[in-house]
Amino acid sequence: MSGFGNAFSSSIGKKFIMGITGLFLILFLIVHCGINALIFISDGGLTFNVGAHFMATNWIIRAGEIVLFIGLLAHIFQALRLTLQNQKARPVKYAVNDGKANSKWYSRSMGLLGTLLLIFLVVHLKDFWVVSRFTGIPTVDANGHEDLYAVMKEKFQDPVRVVVYVLAMFSLCYHLLHGFASAFQTLGWNHSKYNGIIKGAGVWYSVIISILFAAMPIAVYFGLIQ
Repeated sequence: MSGFGNAFSSSIGKKFIMGITGLFLILFLIVHCGINALIFISDGGLTFNVGAHFMATNWIIRAGEIVLFIGLLAHIFQALRLTLQNQKARPVKYAVNDGKANSKWYSRSMGLLGTLLLIFLVVHLKDFWVVSRFTGIPTVDANGHEDLYAVMKEKFQDPVRVVVYVLAMFSLCYHLLHGFASAFQTLGWNHSKYNGIIKGAGVWYSVIISILFAAMPIAVYFGLIQ
């Protein structure tokens, strides 16, 4: 048992946890983005509320939220541990080491980007997840479902909140640009024949997911959807 624990507390073990939880979060973002994108159907939010109702009442989704929350905490915890471990291992930066020549700036800024996303996540959960899961929504739509769409429209009338969400999506995009390919590499799911495909898929995934998420508050604020 101690050997098992030591394996996951090692540097390789920590990176493995980062990789597997990162892939889980990548899959979750596809589902989450797909459901949220239903707001672009201009039917007064009825279809979106159906999707939100499904997410709130389906027991598989609810169980998945628990796993997701645990995975998210593990991802954050291991990221902090790896950051601190790397800082201790190299307390003094070598003058001859030019990080810019070996990696993209967002690869070197994963800690900062992750911190910004964590702050955004707290705001996002407070805005939508808490009200839909715990406090309840006082209004219902024409189908009798809780009107989360109305909550979204209310929240995104605030230009400051819209700007915060859009900036957070920039952080998400750059975080995913590094994290997508890195997760496959960490888990050993890479090969010279497929690395180009994985990298390309990561770029497309990062850009499309981030643009869709950013477009939602913008579209609501400017009244582009009804």
